[in-house]
Amino acid sequence: MILFRNVAELIELAENKGVKIAEIMIQQEIEVTGLSREEIIAKMDRNLTVMEQAVERGLKGVTSVSGLTGGDAVLLQNYIKSGKALSGHILLDAVSKAVATNEVNAAMGTICATPTAGSAGVVPGTLFAVKEVLNPTRMEMIEFLFTAAAFGFVVANNASISGAAGGCQAEVGSASGMAAASIVELAGGTPSQAAEAMAITLKNMLGLVCDPVAGLVEVPCVKRNAMGASNAMTAADMALAGIKSRIPCDEVIHAMFLIGQTMPSALRETAEGGLAATPTGRRLEAEIFGKNN
Repeated sequence: MILFRNVAELIELAENKGVKIAEIMIQQEIEVTGLSREEIIAKMDRNLTVMEQAVERGLKGVTSVSGLTGGDAVLLQNYIKSGKALSGHILLDAVSKAVATNEVNAAMGTICATPTAGSAGVVPGTLFAVKEVLNPTRMEMIEFLFTAAAFGFVVANNASISGAAGGCQAEVGSASGMAAASIVELAGGTPSQAAEAMAITLKNMLGLVCDPVAGLVEVPCVKRNAMGASNAMTAADMALAGIKSRIPCDEVIHAMFLIGQTMPSALRETAEGGLAATPTGRRLEAEIFGKNN
């Protein structure tokens, strides 16, 4: 049975078999679930469709019920089109599409949790941005998601993907690492380079707290997905350039777990600290729940 417990084992399997990381994840899913290859791929294809629809909806403009978020993805696209952007087109496109997805989530729309709802923008945001450059086939896009799933699988089983357990480093941090590794593989990088991208990304998001204003997955969650997407894109380019993380990927993941264990509960999705506890954060909370009541 092909099973991997950590990134080192995942990379070793891919290199020894001469296949993509995505293929290792597909084979593991077949063996664990008992479903056929066609069924496994069809399920991921449906996830891809949900992601695509969320991005498209968000880019048209949505507003959350609370009124805290909405419309920023449109502003970013308009800014890109103005020709005045300082950042590169692909980077900002990824950011805007990550924001679009999370704005749809905040507006109670349908998204695909990758790995969570609060961090659901990073993977599709980066995928649909690099799609414009790399021109992948539908199957290659599906493989992108399987690669992300493989790294998400490792994090979920060795650390956490929950903001309540490990802060936003476990949510947007994990999502960003997953995206970075997937970008590398889609761009033709090696399995080892994908692992380096994951490590570079995650170690730059260590300690990120989860402090949702009013307890809603909106502020600062949407903008953290934006930063997560830009982090993933940068780390992927660094790994493809041959840059390595001095700390191995599995050790970075373990460090994230330990940081989450020592993080105060006020900074782990309770809305008791951080931005949620600022005067403006408390005022918005009172306005929202007063309005809803």
